[in-house]
Amino acid sequence: MTGTVILDPLIPLLLLYLVAAMATLGVGLAIWRRLPGWWLRGLAAMALLAALANPALQQEDREPLSDIVLVVVDESASQMIGKRPEQNAKALANIKAELARLPNTELRQITLGDGEGDTGTALMTAVSQALADEPRARVAGIILLTDGRLHDIERTPNLPAPLHALLTGEPDDWDRRLVVSNAPAFAILGEEVTLTLRVEDQGAAPDQTNVPLSIAIDGEPPLVVQVPIGEDINLPLQLPHGGMNVLQFTIPAADGELTDRNNAAVVQINGVRDRLRVLLVSGEPHPGERTWRNLLKSDAAVDLVHFTILRPPEKQDGVPVNELSLIAFPTRELFLEKINDFDLIIFDRYRRRGILPSAYLENIRSYVERGGAVLVSSGPEYGSADSIYRSPLGEILPGAPTARVFEEGFVPQITEIGARHPVTEGLDLLSPNPDGEGPGWGRWFRLVDVTVPEGATTVMSGLDDRPLLMLNRIGEGRVALIASDHSWLWDRGYEGGGPQLELLRRLAHWMMKEPELEEEALWVEPTGQTMRIIRRTLDLETGDVTITQPDGTETVVTLQEVSPGRFETLWTGPEIGLYRLSDGEETAVIALGPAAPREFEQTIATAQTLAPIIDGTRGGAMAISEGAIDIRSVREGRPAAGRGWIGITPRGAFQTADVRITPLLPAWAFLLLSALLMVGAWLREGRR
Repeated sequence: MTGTVILDPLIPLLLLYLVAAMATLGVGLAIWRRLPGWWLRGLAAMALLAALANPALQQEDREPLSDIVLVVVDESASQMIGKRPEQNAKALANIKAELARLPNTELRQITLGDGEGDTGTALMTAVSQALADEPRARVAGIILLTDGRLHDIERTPNLPAPLHALLTGEPDDWDRRLVVSNAPAFAILGEEVTLTLRVEDQGAAPDQTNVPLSIAIDGEPPLVVQVPIGEDINLPLQLPHGGMNVLQFTIPAADGELTDRNNAAVVQINGVRDRLRVLLVSGEPHPGERTWRNLLKSDAAVDLVHFTILRPPEKQDGVPVNELSLIAFPTRELFLEKINDFDLIIFDRYRRRGILPSAYLENIRSYVERGGAVLVSSGPEYGSADSIYRSPLGEILPGAPTARVFEEGFVPQITEIGARHPVTEGLDLLSPNPDGEGPGWGRWFRLVDVTVPEGATTVMSGLDDRPLLMLNRIGEGRVALIASDHSWLWDRGYEGGGPQLELLRRLAHWMMKEPELEEEALWVEPTGQTMRIIRRTLDLETGDVTITQPDGTETVVTLQEVSPGRFETLWTGPEIGLYRLSDGEETAVIALGPAAPREFEQTIATAQTLAPIIDGTRGGAMAISEGAIDIRSVREGRPAAGRGWIGITPRGAFQTADVRITPLLPAWAFLLLSALLMVGAWLREGRR
C-alpha cells in the first residue's frame, strides 16, 4: 500500500493562483510596514489557500506483476543446417529451466520462420512485433536463438531491456558457395558475352586452391573446368540458340561444408539475333515474287539479299552484253565464299539452268548438314526435268516430285500431326471459318504432287490430302518444302486470305532452331512460387515429369493435354531455389527466386551484425556450443552479461487493485484556523 497527497481545488486553478498572489502581496506589505503580526497574517493566508486547494490523501493497493523475458527462436532455412535444430532445442530447454527458478518471471516464446519470397531472416521485425504485443514496462530481457544472419537490421526497435544472442553453429564450421556477380539478361547470337563468377570459402575452410566448375546449357552434357577459389572469373561464351538459354553452373559439394544449397547458380539469358540474314533466289519473275520480297523486307530485323534470274544463260536475243543493265549473278561469292553468312536460303520457283554448278549445290547441301536452313517454294518447274530436286539437293529435300501438277482450287488444311507441330499449331484459330468447318482461308490453285520420304513431316496438306508443306531435319540443319507457289494469294487477301505472314515467321524461326518452336520440348513458366510445366510433343501422350527439389526431394507430377501436342500442369514449389525437371527424354532447369536463396548467401554463425545493438543494451553474445548458460537478475544500467551467464533486469511493474482518497481536513476547519490566525494578528498588532 502507498499513500500520496493530492489536491482537488474548489475553484479554478487560475483563480487559485490569483488568490495566492494577492495573499503574498498582502503579507509582503505587512512585512514592509513592519507589522508585528505579519507572520500570523501569512499563516492565515496559507490556511485559506489550503481550504481552497482541498488537499486529500490518496492510498493505493498494488499487486506486483511478473517480469517478461522474450525468447525469439530463429527457425529460418539457414537454421536448419547440420545440428542447428538440435542446438536450438537444447538452448531453449536451458533457458526455460533457468527462468523457472527465477521468481516472478514469465517466458514468451516467438518462433520465426522464413519470410515471404526471398526476404531472408526478419529477426528484428519479429522482435518489434513481440514488443508491440507485450507491456514494455514488464519486459526484463530479450534472448535470440539464432545464427546471427539477419536481413532487417534497419528495423531494430527501441529496446527496453538487455538483448542477448545465443549463437548456433560450431567453431570449425565452413562453407563454399558459387556467386554469379555479373550476367546480362540479353545477348546477341554469334557475339561473345562475358559472365563474372566467383567461388568463395567462408569460415574454417580447408586449404584448397582450385575446384571443378560444371557448366551446362539447357540441360545438355556439362563442360567441366578448373577454377581458382577466391578470385573473380571472367567466363566468355556464345549462346547456342535464340530464345531463352538456361545456363547452370555447379561446383561439387565438399566433405564437411555446411550445405550445398549455394553450390549452384542458374542464369537465364535471352538470345536475340542481331539480324536474320536471308538469301532469296527467284528462278523467274512471277506474281508471288513481290510478295516474298515484301514479307521479308517488312521485318526490320531481316537483312535480305534477293536475286531474280531474268536472263538465263541459254537466252540468245542478240543484245550485246555491254548494253545490258542486269547484274551478273555472283554465284561463286554467294554459294562458296559467303554461304555461311546466311541464316536462311530460300529458293523461289528455282529451276536448274546451269547457273549453279553441281559443286555449288553440293556446298549448299553441306551447309545444311552443318546447321544451315533451306526453304524451297516450288512451282510447276519442281515437277519438270529441270527440277532442283534432280540435283545434289534432292538428297535432303523432304519431297520427291512425281511430275504431276494439279491446277485446281483447294483450301490448305493442317494435318493431324500438323495440329501438334509448333509451326502450324493453332494457325486455323487465327482465321476461323464462320461455318465452323475447318479454317476460314482462301483457296490456292496449284499443287505439285510429291512423295514424302521417311523421316520428313507433313504439317499441311492440299488437294485430296496431298502433301503441301513438309519439314525435315538433315544433320544439324533443317529444310522445308512448300509444294505450291500460290501462297501469295493469302497475302493479297483473295477469298479472305490467310495467315501467310505468321506461317512464314514460324517457319523461319523453326528453321533457326528457336526453342519455343521445337517439336519436343519441356519448359517451365514460373509465377512466384508456382510453376506452369509445359511439355510439347508430336506423340499422342507423354510421360510423367519428375521434379527434383533444391533439397534433393523428388516429386512426380502428371501432365494433362490442353491442346493437340501440348501438355501442362501447375505445381507450387515449397521453397525457393533450383528445381530440375525430367520426363526421361527432355530436361529443364528452373530457379524459383535465386538458385541460392538469401538465407544461404552467408551461412557461418556470427554476432557481428548484432554486436552494436547488443552493446547498446549492455547484453551479451555467446555460442551455444560452449555449454549451458546461467540467467541472473541485475540492476538496470549494470552490465548484463559475463562469462557463462546473461542477465535480465527486474522491472518491478505492478497493477493498482484499489484507490482510496481521504481529505486531510474539511474545508470549514481550514477556514476556522484561518479566522483564528487573523484574530490573533489583530490582537497582537492592537496591543502594540
